[in-house]
Amino acid sequence: MSIDKAQAAHVAKLARIKVEDDALPALAEEFNTILGFIEQLNEVDIEGVEPMVSVTPMRLKRREDVVTDGQMPDKVLSNAPDAREGFFAVPKVVE
Repeated sequence: MSIDKAQAAHVAKLARIKVEDDALPALAEEFNTILGFIEQLNEVDIEGVEPMVSVTPMRLKRREDVVTDGQMPDKVLSNAPDAREGFFAVPKVVE
């Protein structure tokens, strides 16, 4: 895929970036370099490669999966326009 000056101008317009006409050839060339690199990445065989969080092996920190009430129901419900019996009250939408 190749980007010409007109397409570079269109991308700049979509990105709301002002680019002078004399800078468009350089911008188009930069886009072409980026697209060339992406094409190189598409050629890499990633079959069987596990997704990674980081380039260094690490485990994500985990917390115990328990259900809690948040220990502040009064604060949470204080923002509700209508709260009844410890719950948010909403208008009926299904007949």
